[in-house]
Amino acid sequence: MEEKNLICINCPMGCMLNVAMEEGEILGVSGNTCRRGEAYARKELTNPTRIVTTTVKVSGGAARMVPVKTREDIPKRKVLECVRALKDVEAKAPIRIGDVIVENIVGTGVDIVAAKAVAQEIWQPDEKGHKTLLKDR
Repeated sequence: MEEKNLICINCPMGCMLNVAMEEGEILGVSGNTCRRGEAYARKELTNPTRIVTTTVKVSGGAARMVPVKTREDIPKRKVLECVRALKDVEAKAPIRIGDVIVENIVGTGVDIVAAKAVAQEIWQPDEKGHKTLLKDR
């Protein structure tokens, strides 16, 4: 029998989980103070997933970058591929929270969405003919 130790990340308690396994099958989980700990251990050892957060470039926006995230968690083995795929992505302003920036990132079926709004960059000439940036449009 094999034993694996994990720290649960589902709540602030941070329980130390002990998972008994045999031939890749989970026999039992101990050390958790709630049911979420057992569910976390089972998922983490059989199908680990993560939410990806990063930034992408913005064109024509009042900000140069926008924070983005996966709408749902994706397989842990796809995280690096996902981040690499976002390296050259450029979103066009205006951007609203929740706007889809990339659909079906790296074949996961999960979209990348904006986590912050970015206004469109709008220039307007002032009375002297100088251009003034209006950010709130």
